[in-house]
Amino acid sequence: MRRHNQLLFRTARGIVRSDGEAEDVAQSAWLQAWRALSSFRGHSKLSTWLVRITVNEALGRMRRKSAQIIPLEAAMISSDDDMQSALTEAPDHGPEQSVERVQVRALLEAHIDMLPEVFRSVFMLRAIEEMSVDEVAEVLDIPAATVRTRYFRARALLRESLAQDIDIAVGEVFSFAGERCDRIVSGVMAQVRSEGLCERD
Repeated sequence: MRRHNQLLFRTARGIVRSDGEAEDVAQSAWLQAWRALSSFRGHSKLSTWLVRITVNEALGRMRRKSAQIIPLEAAMISSDDDMQSALTEAPDHGPEQSVERVQVRALLEAHIDMLPEVFRSVFMLRAIEEMSVDEVAEVLDIPAATVRTRYFRARALLRESLAQDIDIAVGEVFSFAGERCDRIVSGVMAQVRSEGLCERD
């Protein structure tokens, strides 16, 4: 379990988009695997078998909840509190680098969550878990060509949505309005008054 827990959690997380729900899915998948262990014949890797059970459990939960797939455009303006609470790991660097990594990770995770489910599950397994095309095809029970197409499309959607965020953020870089502007104005005016520059004019 320790060897495969991350794989199962990430697989579930890519489908259900909730840390708590992903943990529940992984636990259920382990129980199902335990109960069906005698049926495992070793035709595929154990990890592939476990991932397939996890995918089926996660998709089953999504169907039972009749969850709606949020369009990418609408999802870009939403926030996910569960994702933020998962970002507690501190890298082995200084606090500034730690904050930067958490922010980048949050941004990437948010954009991955925005992908439609069919692309998101393929992307998680191929890019994050580094499974082969054939393994993903086996796990999701789709042709290898479909895996390649969906992975390519997922990457394109991620690039597109990240580029939009960057374009918006560029306009806000070194923002000058509000508190910063007020602080500078106050500082300058205080200096003007202290030097008596107002009276000379």
